[in-house]
Amino acid sequence: MKNILFKKITEAFVSVFPITLIVFILNLTPLISLGNDIFLFLISAVFLIFGIGLFNLGADLAMTPMGEHVGSGLAKSKSLKLLLSVCFLMGLLITIAEPDLTVLAEQVSSIMNSTLLIFAVGAGVGLFLVLVVFKIIFKVNLSSLLMFFYMILFALTSLTVINGNSGFLPLAFDSGGVTTGPITVPFIMALGVGIATTIGGKNASENSFGLVSMCSVGPILAVMLLGIGANGNIDYGTPNYPVDTSPLTIFKTLFEKTKEVAIALSLIIVFFTVLQMIFLKLPKKKLYQITVGIVYTFIGLVVFLTAVNIGFMPVGYKIGEILAKNSPVSVVIFGFVIGAVVVLAEPAIHVLNKQVEEITNGTVTKRSMLFALSIGVGISIGISMLRIILDFSILYYLIPGYFISLGLSFFVPKLYTAIAFDSGGVASGPLTSTFILPLAIGVCYTLHGESKIMGDAFGIVAMVAMTPLITIQILGFKGIITKKVRENIAIKRILGADDEQIINFM
Repeated sequence: MKNILFKKITEAFVSVFPITLIVFILNLTPLISLGNDIFLFLISAVFLIFGIGLFNLGADLAMTPMGEHVGSGLAKSKSLKLLLSVCFLMGLLITIAEPDLTVLAEQVSSIMNSTLLIFAVGAGVGLFLVLVVFKIIFKVNLSSLLMFFYMILFALTSLTVINGNSGFLPLAFDSGGVTTGPITVPFIMALGVGIATTIGGKNASENSFGLVSMCSVGPILAVMLLGIGANGNIDYGTPNYPVDTSPLTIFKTLFEKTKEVAIALSLIIVFFTVLQMIFLKLPKKKLYQITVGIVYTFIGLVVFLTAVNIGFMPVGYKIGEILAKNSPVSVVIFGFVIGAVVVLAEPAIHVLNKQVEEITNGTVTKRSMLFALSIGVGISIGISMLRIILDFSILYYLIPGYFISLGLSFFVPKLYTAIAFDSGGVASGPLTSTFILPLAIGVCYTLHGESKIMGDAFGIVAMVAMTPLITIQILGFKGIITKKVRENIAIKRILGADDEQIINFM
């Protein structure tokens, strides 16, 4: 166990080191001077490494096996009503307890009831988790489902704009991104694997993906419905990201994150325990492994979320302020670079990449996945910063982007489409909402004031979730072209061979 933990912490170090190094080097230049805050950031980075390492080990030992056993156990019961009811309840409860969603809800509490937002998003995830189970059971094409629901989404977008509450649009798309966080992703993805494997069929690998992508659509639609029914102007207010290194503040943050993670994991544990007693009947050895994994997951998430809230959010906001004052153009460059490396520090990314490589038998490697995700997220952050500077609607990015991604889905292998849409939800994890979003708010507040924050700064999580949909599918498109080129070369060699080299079997 110690060797595995050391390996996980080493992987976490490799992930977190680039973003830490970039911020540290920038602090040494005249462009950015963080003062004593740099020491808080570096200490937070150390704790972040341990948090990610512990979480990844816990996900391997607990979250993924729990999801697989729940999925396969419910599928074996052959009770469709039970399967759908449990999936809806699971989607609702896990989403309500998701720390990423809590972070987002707290940051918009000045404009709407945070509890209403959380429950609306949770209901959206639960409903679409049920739809995804239908997709797996009846083997419905993912591309067709996505096309249908995104058409509904665009129609609701028009109604939201007509109603005069277009400020809700960035928040709606951000809600879809933050619901797929470090707790829900391993569980929900493994649930799909368990159901698809139990049901079987020639497309079992393809059907095991798509849960995350579909569950990201539900929250967007739910928040848009809230926007259509809302009245009045949206005023974010003055952003507040204080740097406080007092022991009392650190202890308070640690207590709050411990409470949030405990609630999230307790809901999952209670849910799993009930299913274990009634359906699963797993052996004690497997239960012991899951219990140990839950402990690692709990400690890792508490350390991770405490570190990003104490060190990463205030520093991200401060960097945004400084860059916007000194050189708005540098914001775009910094956004691309930081976006390209920040995705490496998302815990759920490593869970997704491992499952993808295993299920595709190495056809889609972790290295190619990380490269495609890194480029996609870098581009999304860069052009999001450009949008903040020029002050225009996020729809100019999202509508063409989703049309391109949906169009590609009809030309690439279906497995790549499912992986791509899952990657979009996974890429927008806790580090995005706790570092990149404050960075964008800092830039927007400095350039345009508080009145533009909801329309310009928010939506950056949605951009992070969208661009991998294109880059991963391009990866699949490239694979098709490469395969055809190799086949053509092989055919030409055969046809061009000398007669003496051809063996006649007639």
